[in-house]
Amino acid sequence: MTPFSSTNLADAIRTIPDYPKPGILFRDITTLLGDARAFRRAIDELVQPWAGSKIDKVAGIEARGFIVGGAVAHQLSAGFVPIRKKGKLPHQTVRMAYALEYGEDEMEMHVDAISPGERIILVDDLIATGGTAEGAVKLLRNMGAKVEAACFIVDLTDLGGAEKLRAMDVPVRTLISFEGH
Repeated sequence: MTPFSSTNLADAIRTIPDYPKPGILFRDITTLLGDARAFRRAIDELVQPWAGSKIDKVAGIEARGFIVGGAVAHQLSAGFVPIRKKGKLPHQTVRMAYALEYGEDEMEMHVDAISPGERIILVDDLIATGGTAEGAVKLLRNMGAKVEAACFIVDLTDLGGAEKLRAMDVPVRTLISFEGH
């Protein structure tokens, strides 16, 4: 297997055609995560605008957002808040419904995960239609958080998710843009 190490982060991401269904180009960040230099560079670039700022917590969306968000939280000396699918957290939770391509689902976080007024950065690996990220922003805001920004390694620009968040007054930072879906 050829290593994915590169100075270009896009080259460190594997594209899998026709997954999970025909016509989809799946952007697989596991190759970036497995490349120490690319992973470090991605985290450094996501963190850069907030280095030296007071960020209280980083909220990561299940599941790859836990990996990326944990690393971002570490670099910012911030706490980490997991946002999970319904029924996965053991303590009392707050819940928010969010739109999927076909239907709806729910996400949760612990009721005591954040305090009102805390400055939060939302993190996930990729933004597509933005439904999950929009739900996470609403959940965090309902708990009194100040969502300072949302950060993603990949933006599927044709699907408009980043613009949806910007329309909610959430600054969006992405590192790589891919056309299509």
